[in-house]
Amino acid sequence: MARFEGVYVALVTPFTTEMEVDYKRLTELCEHLIASGISGLVPTGSLGEYAALSPEERSQVVHTVIDAAAGRVPVVVGSAAPSTKQAVHWVQHAKDAGAAGVMALPPINYNPLPHEVTTHYEALSEVGLPIIAYNNPHDYKVDLTPDILADLSHIENIVAVKEFSGDVRRIHAILDQTELEVMVGVDNLAMEGALFGATGWISGVPNALPKEGVELFRLAQAGNLAEASALYRRLLPLFHYDASPQLVQSIKYMMELAGFPVGPTRPPRLALPQAEYDRIREAFEVAVRPSGVSS
Repeated sequence: MARFEGVYVALVTPFTTEMEVDYKRLTELCEHLIASGISGLVPTGSLGEYAALSPEERSQVVHTVIDAAAGRVPVVVGSAAPSTKQAVHWVQHAKDAGAAGVMALPPINYNPLPHEVTTHYEALSEVGLPIIAYNNPHDYKVDLTPDILADLSHIENIVAVKEFSGDVRRIHAILDQTELEVMVGVDNLAMEGALFGATGWISGVPNALPKEGVELFRLAQAGNLAEASALYRRLLPLFHYDASPQLVQSIKYMMELAGFPVGPTRPPRLALPQAEYDRIREAFEVAVRPSGVSS
């Protein structure tokens, strides 16, 4: 059985209108997602605006989510930081706080050589917490190819990969060349990933539509292609926003449409043009339209 199986939600960080972290709303969000059947929570990732948080805020977000989960679902903490030393600090912080694991990028401020990537992950592994290596070659310099992951898989605590290359064929290669669990890393490959062997999905849009996300992944894993495809086609226009640089603004607006507002984004992320919000609203209305009802 996979260690990190099912739908893990990469949490947004709620803010008040004064741009303060809204820890009460964050707790409510965790409760809402757990009640909706999600399998795990992932705070302080890119969708959680970790880079816009102070160290004190980031620490409190982690503690708030772990306290809210109260052992009911695993919490996997995003550990990205500008240096290996800082990343190790956040892995240690996650371990001390009671996290089940960390989601760890390779070096993010530098185009490293292969042995530097390995050394970075070895340092994180020494903390002693399970690691989901995060491959995101669109936003960072390193592409964790199947060959590189085969080498990294020999590091003791690397147990899974969040795969966000956008190439679903990578899943086959990773499963063939390593014993790592594969978690889908982008929403608009959620169905394909589950069909082809991914055991988990670190998701964005399910912040707004958790029940739909859980049902989609369940149907796809079960091989129920007809029902999965019908649901997926409704959700796909929204899922494309998860692969956009403006994913945080987009998903927070989806949450507002879903009746669960979580406040603004922190600069440098600003409000989107109204035309973009109109497109998101149109896609949202399609996503929540009852099955069998046409426009």
